[in-house]
Amino acid sequence: MKARSLSKTILEKMITEEKSQLGSMRSIEKVAKDTEEVDAKDYANSLAKHIDYAKALKLEEVRLAKRIRKVQNIREKLRKRIIENI
Repeated sequence: MKARSLSKTILEKMITEEKSQLGSMRSIEKVAKDTEEVDAKDYANSLAKHIDYAKALKLEEVRLAKRIRKVQNIREKLRKRIIENI
C-alpha cells in the first residue's frame, strides 16, 4: 500500500469526523445504568463447563489420533501388498 501525505485540509477533515464520533458516545454513567449485573458464580459455572468440554475434546482428539494411526498402518500394508502383486 502506498503511503500518502496528509494535507492540512485532509487532516482537518479527519479530526472533525473523529470529533463528531466522540460526541455521539454515551457517558459512562448512562452505560452503567443500562447494563445488567450478573453474579460471578454464573460465570464460574460457565467457565467450568467450558473447561470440561475442552478436556472432553482433548480425549476425543487422542482417540481419533489413535484411530488415524491404525488406518494409516493398514493402508501402508495394503499399499505394499498391491506393489508386491504388480
